[in-house]
Amino acid sequence: MTVNLITLGCSRNLVDSEHLLYHFQKDGYRVLHNEYVPPADIVIINTCGFILDAKQESVDTILYYVGEKEKGNLGKLFVMGCLSQRYREDLRKELPEVDGFFGVSEMPQILQAAGIRSGLAGQVSRLITPPGHYAYLKISEGCDRTCSFCAIPGIRGKQVSLSIGQLRQEGAYLGGQGVKELILIAQDLTAYGRDLYRKRALPRLLKELIQLQDVEWIRLHYAYPTGFPLEVINLMAAEPKICNYLDIPIQHINDQVLSSMGRGYSRKQLEALLERFRSGVPDVALRTTVLVGYPEESEEAFRELLEFLAAFRFDRLGVFPYSHEADTPAGRNQPDRIPEKIKIERAGEVMKLQQEISLGINREKIGKVYRVLIDRAEGSSYVGRTEYDSPEVDNEVIVTADKKLHAGSFYDVKITDAEEFDLLGVVIS
Repeated sequence: MTVNLITLGCSRNLVDSEHLLYHFQKDGYRVLHNEYVPPADIVIINTCGFILDAKQESVDTILYYVGEKEKGNLGKLFVMGCLSQRYREDLRKELPEVDGFFGVSEMPQILQAAGIRSGLAGQVSRLITPPGHYAYLKISEGCDRTCSFCAIPGIRGKQVSLSIGQLRQEGAYLGGQGVKELILIAQDLTAYGRDLYRKRALPRLLKELIQLQDVEWIRLHYAYPTGFPLEVINLMAAEPKICNYLDIPIQHINDQVLSSMGRGYSRKQLEALLERFRSGVPDVALRTTVLVGYPEESEEAFRELLEFLAAFRFDRLGVFPYSHEADTPAGRNQPDRIPEKIKIERAGEVMKLQQEISLGINREKIGKVYRVLIDRAEGSSYVGRTEYDSPEVDNEVIVTADKKLHAGSFYDVKITDAEEFDLLGVVIS
């Protein structure tokens, strides 16, 4: 029996998929991940339903496998994840060929539908997908924030943190499977533990995870600016295992836009936190995400954002044009007044600016030596990352060497050249 699990969307979905794959494999299934070539006895599509483009990709993928099922190339077809959670009844009506739609917390029901008698509660075992030397550690699910543009609380529910004990156990399991880099993820990393311990417990969790002998890097993703536990800054500065890296989406800088978004902080408060990071960890790499084309974003507000980004010079940046979602506060209460063309143009301006900033920052690294984790071989070269870069979304280092390098191993690399989003270097040890 073969199961093929297609994972769409974010790294949080990937963690769910890896837990499911482990149980299928344990039950004797041959497991495939993101293999688009049928046949398979069971295909499971783990969908994203966050914004329009992601929803369209999910629907297109479902339709593709509905077609393959009609050709007799697969047995059962299950759909899970955010799109299924958000639009389950509509999907059932439109796609009766699908054998089951499951929400984001219904993985045990998927196993049951497949005839597997295995519980997921409290399980830390996962089938780690390639390349295998880094893995995402989901420390909580859901979100208590009320950002006006965001559908996640309606999809994933209120925040539910995993216990420190369970996370340390899962981290130890991952390290024992060859994982060198743990990437901590959540909808809101900042608020971790508030539901369990009645206070923000990210520093306490980090103190436990840095004791894992097999793990060499710990990386922080998706921190919310409001209420960020400042003790993390000191930990990052003092502990070599904690990468000098933080993904902290700011979304905007204009006070009126921030207020309308329901972000809960002002420009002044945000700048104070960001400067606190830069002074506490001078070589920290800060990654952010901004949202352009929001209904309250005037041309003046957009120019203010551009000027701020040019002055602050984030090391890494992603930009999204605003997607008008009907079941969000902004979707219900505000007209989508900015034309799509303007949204795309503004996003393009931001990325053009960031390209120049990234090139400047990268050129400053020429001649310096960095510890690089090799991710893969590519032709006659190797591709790796410094501690300042997360996989799939950030810069890479194109490495040449006079010896064979191994994925999942660390090497000292001297940077010899720089491009907008890549470094070039040579192994010196």
